[in-house]
Amino acid sequence: MLKKLLFWIIISYFSGLHAQEINSLYKTKKVRTTLDTIFIEKESLNSSFFKLLDSNGKPIDTVFYKVNFKKGTLLLKENNFFDSDSLTLQYLKFPQFLTKEYRIYDPSRVVSNEAEKGELYKIEDKNKNKNKNIPFDGLDTSGSITRGITIGNNQNSVLNSNLDLQITGKISDKLSLRASIQDSNIPLQDGGYSQKLDQFDNIFMELFSNEWNIRAGDINLENKKSQFLIFNKKVQGLATNFDFGTETNKTNVFASAALVRGQYAKSTIAGQEGNQGPYKLKGQNGELYVLVISGSERVYVNGILLKRGENNDYTIDYNAGEIIFTPLFTITSEMRIAIEYQYSDRNYNRFVTYAGATHESKSWTFGGYIYSENDQKNQPLQQNLSAEQAQILVNAGDNQKSMVAPSAYSDSYSENKVLYRKTIINAVEVYEYSNDKLEELFNVRFTLVGPNNGNYIVTNSATITRVYEYIAPINGIPQGNYEPIIPLIAPTKIQVATLLGKYKPTEKTAVDFEIGISNNDKNLFSSIDDGDNKGLAGKINAKQRLFSKKWSLDAFTNYQFIQSNFRSVERLYTIEFDRDWNIGTAGIGNQSLLVSGLELHLNPKPNTFDKGLMLYQFEKLDFSDNFSGKRHILNGRFQLKNWTFNTQGSVLKSDASTMSSQFIRNQSHIRFHFDKNWIGSSLRLEDNQEKNKITNQFSALSQKFTEYGFYTGRGDSTKVFVEVGYLRRNNDSLQNGLIQRVNTSQTFQLKSKLIQTKKSDLSIYANYRTLHFVDPSRKKEASLNSRIIYTDRFFNQLIQSTTVYETNSGSIPQQEFTYLEVPVGQGVYTWNDYNNNGIQELQEFEVSPFIDQAKFIRVFLPNRIYIRTHQNKFSQSVTLNPNQWQNEIGFKKLLSYFYNQTAFIIDRKNRNNGSNFELNPFTGSNNDVLGLNANIRNSLFYNRGKQNHSITYTYFENKTKNLLSIGSQEARNSSHQLQYAHLYQKSWLVSFFAKTIRTAIDSESFPEKNYTITGYQLAPKISYLFSKNTSLDLFYELQNKNNQIGVFEKLIQNRFGTAFSYASDKKFTMNGEVSFYQNKFDGNEYSSVGFQMLEGLQTGQNLTWKLLFQKNITQFLDINFNYQGRKSETNKAIHTGNMQLRAYF
Repeated sequence: MLKKLLFWIIISYFSGLHAQEINSLYKTKKVRTTLDTIFIEKESLNSSFFKLLDSNGKPIDTVFYKVNFKKGTLLLKENNFFDSDSLTLQYLKFPQFLTKEYRIYDPSRVVSNEAEKGELYKIEDKNKNKNKNIPFDGLDTSGSITRGITIGNNQNSVLNSNLDLQITGKISDKLSLRASIQDSNIPLQDGGYSQKLDQFDNIFMELFSNEWNIRAGDINLENKKSQFLIFNKKVQGLATNFDFGTETNKTNVFASAALVRGQYAKSTIAGQEGNQGPYKLKGQNGELYVLVISGSERVYVNGILLKRGENNDYTIDYNAGEIIFTPLFTITSEMRIAIEYQYSDRNYNRFVTYAGATHESKSWTFGGYIYSENDQKNQPLQQNLSAEQAQILVNAGDNQKSMVAPSAYSDSYSENKVLYRKTIINAVEVYEYSNDKLEELFNVRFTLVGPNNGNYIVTNSATITRVYEYIAPINGIPQGNYEPIIPLIAPTKIQVATLLGKYKPTEKTAVDFEIGISNNDKNLFSSIDDGDNKGLAGKINAKQRLFSKKWSLDAFTNYQFIQSNFRSVERLYTIEFDRDWNIGTAGIGNQSLLVSGLELHLNPKPNTFDKGLMLYQFEKLDFSDNFSGKRHILNGRFQLKNWTFNTQGSVLKSDASTMSSQFIRNQSHIRFHFDKNWIGSSLRLEDNQEKNKITNQFSALSQKFTEYGFYTGRGDSTKVFVEVGYLRRNNDSLQNGLIQRVNTSQTFQLKSKLIQTKKSDLSIYANYRTLHFVDPSRKKEASLNSRIIYTDRFFNQLIQSTTVYETNSGSIPQQEFTYLEVPVGQGVYTWNDYNNNGIQELQEFEVSPFIDQAKFIRVFLPNRIYIRTHQNKFSQSVTLNPNQWQNEIGFKKLLSYFYNQTAFIIDRKNRNNGSNFELNPFTGSNNDVLGLNANIRNSLFYNRGKQNHSITYTYFENKTKNLLSIGSQEARNSSHQLQYAHLYQKSWLVSFFAKTIRTAIDSESFPEKNYTITGYQLAPKISYLFSKNTSLDLFYELQNKNNQIGVFEKLIQNRFGTAFSYASDKKFTMNGEVSFYQNKFDGNEYSSVGFQMLEGLQTGQNLTWKLLFQKNITQFLDINFNYQGRKSETNKAIHTGNMQLRAYF
């Protein structure tokens, strides 16, 4: 009993936490926005953890959806609320041992009770068939497959499908299978807000035994054993692996062939003072928009690898290619950010083959690897090369600047196209926007080439397609930043082969070597410049134990030679290798690196307390053309009783053709621990002096800093603790030819977990930093990053509270977006040509209330304009649940009928003008507010869920402000809502709904979209319950809306209708509704305000109807049919139908 109680306490505790580290029970799934029943899992779900997130990763209120945890289904209540075509589910499954079926007896041995008939039964000995195997008997499958079609007289037919299948188990005694197959119309990746990504996001099928395995689908190719072929690549294809021999003499052979999902890229970003992000990633060819492959990134700051996750160092938006650092990791101007990642490169189909073999014995190890990755030049994807463009690539060789081509081509007129005509201005042939059908028109693509490098600018940003205008140069200097050219991407190839070996004759001696050959072609179309494609590399390492008793002393030496033309798949050295050696642009020619040194271990015995080690290392790096450097490294780590000391130091002297440098670095740390207390100090310094040999002047690379710090703490760092620290740093850089003081920074830091009990948690983190400049004209810069999380339960869970307060300094993008047309029903927006000019303009798109009009989605465009901000974020949720007093008397009994939920969140981003912190999230000032999301919702229940004079009062208010490239836009919504329900004589359900309406839009650039609508809604309803599963409803609804600005539009809407619901015991469900609308509208209905007030309907009489049919054909097969239609006085009836067939595994 005690074990069971302990188990449920652990399950309840952990399921209540935010799912930062997703394990096999925590699931994330993308689903399409639909009013149909969404089947999540075949089994029941754990109700202690469930979240529904929108496309921005923000939680959606539970009032807009209903979850049946028992059946594992989700039902969206209001499709109009969701402004994206996909949603994200985060939920928790029960452990398999809870959902698995258990039996006391073997079902094959149980017989019916028919002993009186006289039959005799014999119990077979199972040991007889012990070795008999039934093929596929051990496979476990779960998932579903869905096929659907949507048709209508106002749209084309649309097919949709979804597949979710998991298979695990044994095919035979020696052969096992595991597979995860998913296919959906939603091409989105999971956001990088967790440290671990669910492995079931992969699509694969794998057969394996003890000696071999074959895997098809998503594969992760990597090599960490080779110096010259180290890589990690996510691909889609086939991989095989075979093992032979014994543990002491074994051979491994593998091969794989696949299409590359992503191409390797590296972005180096200079940290900005007080800017946590977002920081934008780019493609290898400078592409502004990159789709990063999920889980492929590695983020380094000052050479240190960071951890992903909201409770760690950073989060990443894979779809936008943006990284944001959390408040727990403060970014400063002294930080060097390097990010390696793979991004989806869709210029050509890219194919990779990777194979190898290794043999290991007691003393020898040999291996060889072959890697080939190349574009299929005859299979371009995003660019369809013409013969002229292909010839440009043939003539360009490896010169990237020559890989451009004119983008204009003659095209036919269309009202949905932005076309140009040719004209002459100042004897220069230019392109000018034109919609004249009688002229020869051209379709022109413009490319951003940078300020004062082009002759065109954007003139109209209000349309969904940009219009460009020619600007004449002034004094020969271009005045624009766009040109009518298109960059051409050449197909490339990289091939690397390596041979390596290791010889270890004794425990004290080891020698290893590696030889690598590469072939790198930057342009498969051209043979020009192919003389530098091939390169050679080699290395040899040796290590010898010199002394081994109480202490041990090892000597080692390594030599490495790399030809200048050798290219690796990814980087060869540490992420900051160039900076460590002050190479800059000087590393030209063949490279040789010699490393030699001694390593002293103070306590070499295994499984004993390590007292420390000391390492001395000498390194010599040479480039044949222009660089030579020597570096001495001394590292140490010592631990004696309660003292711990670490130090890392190096001295570099380098000599290049024009520069010479000396680089001294050290970082040391000492810590004293006594009882539950600790105190420590740190010191970091750098002195980098690089001079021009001819002028003896310092280069811009020269700099110096000294940083020292102190900290102290108490407690257990894994439980309850508190630690405070202080850092001071002095920065010197090149000023007027001398290395002089530039600024001084101070950092105050607090890390703590003050409370951690079964009912309470309190953690506080704060980092306050100031940067003071010597130059009096520069203002002090200050940043504050903090996070406070407090959860508690009071009075035996009568009150449950969660409080989160967070501040950080970051930036906000000026969002630029467009609308793309998609198949009907898969979009979110509809286009209304309000001004009848035939041009799709941004202000003419509205959220579609009907599926047959949902033809567009909103797509955010990459931009380079970010505005610095200070952000504060506060959220509070409080639940009052007096239900525990339901068996009391008096006042407590009265309170037990009530239940109250309050949720409040405010996320404010203010313009960063220096040290203008606005720590109060409730301030009423809107000065310098660039972004805002404030939401408060309170629901008070009486007789919650009992239908016995049940009353619910809800108040909500929402304010948002978004910064767009075309100006800011504010939206405000508020409402008081009252719901009443009472069941009379078990058959009549009387309900009433009333609410006030207040919604407003304030658009800076589109005043025609501005409105302030006030009003009210009354909706009585009576339902007759024929049975538990069958009901008939009659309802009436009155809406009164008034626009308080503009032309003061008015709407009085009367709605009459009936609805029915039927569910049989034979797994058959049917719902239907018919509504008649009488709209009395005063104003222009063909406007943005009219569209919002009428909700897509028209003035006068409107009729809408819908029918939902669902049938479980078998235990494993469902069919769903959804039909809806509408009719107005002036338009014909519009019919839309959808049918889905879903099979369960």
